[in-house]
Amino acid sequence: MFSHRDIWAALDKLAVRCDTSPSGLARQAGLDPTSFNKSKRTSSAGKPRWPSTESLSKVLETVGMTFEDFARFADGNLTPGPAIPLIGLAQAGDEGFFDDAGFPLGGGWDDIRVPGVQSEGVYALQIAGDSMAPVLRAGDKVLVAPNEAVRKGDRVVVKTLEGEIMAKELLRKSATKIELISLNSDYENRTLSMKEVQWVARIVWVSQ
Repeated sequence: MFSHRDIWAALDKLAVRCDTSPSGLARQAGLDPTSFNKSKRTSSAGKPRWPSTESLSKVLETVGMTFEDFARFADGNLTPGPAIPLIGLAQAGDEGFFDDAGFPLGGGWDDIRVPGVQSEGVYALQIAGDSMAPVLRAGDKVLVAPNEAVRKGDRVVVKTLEGEIMAKELLRKSATKIELISLNSDYENRTLSMKEVQWVARIVWVSQ
């Protein structure tokens, strides 16, 4: 049985493992950024407050961790996830880092570990530039799954045959063209012929 202190300590440790703060972890899960603040862990009368099942569920879904994994993590027994290849978004446009389907290839990659992530073929890109600010900022790391189907509203990474690589939101994709949204209004939306596109991959996780 875990104590109030154990659960909050595990959330703090999870935030560190994900290279963010408790506030950043809450923000990634779509929660109020103050949800996990230390001031909210006890009531004004000094009684312990626990994170809600809903908020915990959202966080675990965001980082790709099951409740069972979290329980072992809280108990100090969670083995770190497998090494995931990491490269900078700008460097990813160079030749030799991906195969034609968008899977990581060759050397020159660093690596990170994300608790609970087991999917084969996933890799991480470190965002450069501000075309998706404030959702994605320079320095953020995004986990990309080239083997997952993409749908309208997904955040995606697209690489063109000319070597341009970009992180955008998918508006529409057909057999002949792809329409992309730049979340920063200072940048224009993009429409590309599928003949120009080498691959499209879905962003499944963000570390801020």
